[in-house]
Amino acid sequence: MTDTTYVHRLKAGAPGKPILFTFHGTGGDENQFFDFGARLLPEATIVSPRGDVSEHGAARFFRRTGEGVYDMADLARATDKMAAYVSGLAAEYGASQVLGLGFSNGANILANVLIEHGDLFDAAVLMHPLIPFQPKDNARLEGRRVLITAGERDPISPAPVTKALADYFARQEAETTLEWHPGGHDIRPNEIEAIRAFLTPYA
Repeated sequence: MTDTTYVHRLKAGAPGKPILFTFHGTGGDENQFFDFGARLLPEATIVSPRGDVSEHGAARFFRRTGEGVYDMADLARATDKMAAYVSGLAAEYGASQVLGLGFSNGANILANVLIEHGDLFDAAVLMHPLIPFQPKDNARLEGRRVLITAGERDPISPAPVTKALADYFARQEAETTLEWHPGGHDIRPNEIEAIRAFLTPYA
């Protein structure tokens, strides 16, 4: 039987409220965005898994062979595992809506779950994602809400690649918002405000 568990932190929310999954960046862990998620949605169930891949001791959600070069077989494995994990916990906690928030590598696993399993998440925040391949069309993304936040000078997630991902979601008829800041691969106050506004309907 396939393992669908992760080391994680979890805070059970109020009945009938959303479940929010937060996904850390490379070298982060289940603590990186847990408290941030809990502040954004105090009544939601918050789940923060730790990536199950180690890259020289740094936790990640899937393997890569170089900067921006993904092990596509392991990405497929990780995507299927995460989708099963998310759907299982969403059912267990009777979540009204399934929400996701990820940064960098965490945004990448979240983005690929959206690409492969379009209707699993109702809304997703992708902070500085990098999807360096052409995603396949998925009609189940129609009507889903996606917020992408990004740095105009991000050396890890180049602006043209970010724009291409936003265009992809828009073509799938997802409700897509793109929030830029003038910096690099760092989180700025305007991103936080955009995320807070984006998630307000679920509070």
